[in-house]
Amino acid sequence: PKPTRQGPQGVQYSGPSGAAIWSPPTADLKRHVIYVATGNNYSAPTTDTSDAVIAVDMRSGKKLWHRQLMPQDVWNSGCVAEQKGNCPESHGEDFDFGAPPILKTLSDGRDVLLLAQKSGVVYALDPDRRGRLLWQNRIGHGGLLGGIQWGGAADSHNAYFTLSDYSDTDPLLGGGLFALDLRTGKKVWYAAPQKPACVKEYGCSAAQMAPPTVIAGVVFAGSLDGHLRAYDARNGAVVWDFDTDQEFATTNGLKAHGGSLNGAGPAVVSGMVYVNSGYTNAMAGNVLLAFSAESR
Repeated sequence: PKPTRQGPQGVQYSGPSGAAIWSPPTADLKRHVIYVATGNNYSAPTTDTSDAVIAVDMRSGKKLWHRQLMPQDVWNSGCVAEQKGNCPESHGEDFDFGAPPILKTLSDGRDVLLLAQKSGVVYALDPDRRGRLLWQNRIGHGGLLGGIQWGGAADSHNAYFTLSDYSDTDPLLGGGLFALDLRTGKKVWYAAPQKPACVKEYGCSAAQMAPPTVIAGVVFAGSLDGHLRAYDARNGAVVWDFDTDQEFATTNGLKAHGGSLNGAGPAVVSGMVYVNSGYTNAMAGNVLLAFSAESR
């Protein structure tokens, strides 16, 4: 790093400062590679490894290649503060990759690496050609809390992404679940967001920040309105809907209340679906819920 500019309090800044990794890595056992997705730069000058995917040899830790998908995205929280002296002079839009890469094998044997961004764009890259772009598709407007926040899911045919595009002034904006063809990136179907019934509660929104989870024939996805829904993987029809924004009797006898679904997606194990309900800066809650197809 080298000295750049002085901050509003006279502090000497240095750069570049690099970019954060927000999500877990993705392991490619066939190629012995680990893929990580990065966020934006926090200070100028920008680097070519921000808003990018980086491939690392899992045996040696050596960087093999990287592919930047949005250059010049430098941003920090000073850009939304009342005093913006810490904000970079020419700042970007805070379009991190908060979602981990998804590695899938197509029907013809080729592999595809999927990246989903807060810009609202989904990218497909070729892991055998140093991340060459195969296709891209914009499914949302993007923003600080917009686009794809925390992840997606994929089966043998489609990739599934929930859309945030959250608005702190209109709880009816944002949300929706998209199915994209793995080979072409074209939209297979779109499930529109449900109108929230909790609009008078702080943090209630139709936005869907939590990542979806797919099993055979069904996609599970939560929403900031507190609902966990199951969608038909063939057409996006809602086949089950549960409102977690309520009080629950718990196994340990403590009081519990659900809230917004955000951060982590549902976990499906041995016929059970587990989801954590409640999120800071949305509808708060403190409950872990478990669902089964049959009563147990």
